[in-house]
Amino acid sequence: MLLIKNGRVVDPKSGFDQVADVLVDGKKIIKIADSIEEASAEIIDATGLVVAPGLVDIHVHFREPGQTHKEDIHTGALAAAAGGFTSVVMMANTNPTISDVKTLKEVLASAAKEDVHVYTNATVTKNFDGQHLTDFKALLENGALSFSDDGIPLQSTKVLKEALDLAKANNTFVAVHEEDPELNGILGFNEHIARDKFHFCGATGVAEYSMIARDVMIAYDRGAHLHIQHLSKAESVKVVEFAQQLGANVTAEAAPQHFSKTEDLLLIKGSAAKMNPPLRTEKDRLAVIEGLKSGVISVIATDHAPHHADEKNVDDITKAPSGMTGLETSLSLGLTNLVATGDLTLSELLAKMTINPSSMYDFDAGYLAENGPADIVIFADKEERIVSDHFASKASNSPFIGEKLQGVVKYTICDGKIVYQAS
Repeated sequence: MLLIKNGRVVDPKSGFDQVADVLVDGKKIIKIADSIEEASAEIIDATGLVVAPGLVDIHVHFREPGQTHKEDIHTGALAAAAGGFTSVVMMANTNPTISDVKTLKEVLASAAKEDVHVYTNATVTKNFDGQHLTDFKALLENGALSFSDDGIPLQSTKVLKEALDLAKANNTFVAVHEEDPELNGILGFNEHIARDKFHFCGATGVAEYSMIARDVMIAYDRGAHLHIQHLSKAESVKVVEFAQQLGANVTAEAAPQHFSKTEDLLLIKGSAAKMNPPLRTEKDRLAVIEGLKSGVISVIATDHAPHHADEKNVDDITKAPSGMTGLETSLSLGLTNLVATGDLTLSELLAKMTINPSSMYDFDAGYLAENGPADIVIFADKEERIVSDHFASKASNSPFIGEKLQGVVKYTICDGKIVYQAS
């Protein structure tokens, strides 16, 4: 047994927010009360700390199989635990891609060894060819949660329509990476800084929001659930809001980097701040925050994208891969740039990192309740830290190294076991 004493227990699902004790037995929470005494339990003193549902990230890249010099499922799971996450959903842009049952089973067998819950998507199209749909039914029956060709857009409207129809028939959804390649230049650089500082065409805003506009209307027509990944533009928020008001079953996520920083960081941090979608303007950053406040954006997801230092640290920044490691800074960025600023309450932030993402899937997570899962994060919400370059992840490609942020994870508990404890 595990007894968590005197913490501020925050459950965004029920609205519970008060100092209480939590008693864990096995994989379940068995009691939440003002005061609990249990002589046989291991005690965690959570005085002055927040006790919340284990965080849920529905957008991570763990690079297994095929790119394990960047990350693997084990180191990705360690990073998740260090960041307070107890459930994560991997993207399928591995090598080979997770497009068939054989590869899916191999990935899930590796994931099952970890101390946190590691799930995976499968690809929409076979080997990311953009044309031939995977076997949705077989992949779902063997453990895939949903479908995404994340990393590249679905350019064919016919393929998207057919994928949405299949998803609807199988009670799942399609998640999309939105950018029109024909409207883009070099990825990882917002169009303004690309033009003014690097003197080339970068990633345009219209490439993102025009494709979102196309896809949400197809989803509206088909009556299917479409999830927009890592939107980054002010206009994208408006387009999603319009579709939702129209009655489309459209959800959206934002990554912490897009509500925390702007394109100017690229000039300071170089390739560490190169990502796709790129960091945008201050207008866009504020619009993403407004989307989070209004509920148009219901999920915060990291797009955890580790890369090897040798790949990032190249002379020609245009050759460096896009992406940043995000699991170990996500909670702190939310606390610093959303809660401390008064844009979201603590419970509202946690909802977007727990019950909202878990509700999109069929797994039991994201809430604290008696007889509920013993997946818990305990953190100091106002304690400051300097982000170091020592990560549990195999990679350290973060533009936030050296930043002072609020929020320190003290314990992560998954299935009733302490899987991370701050040193």
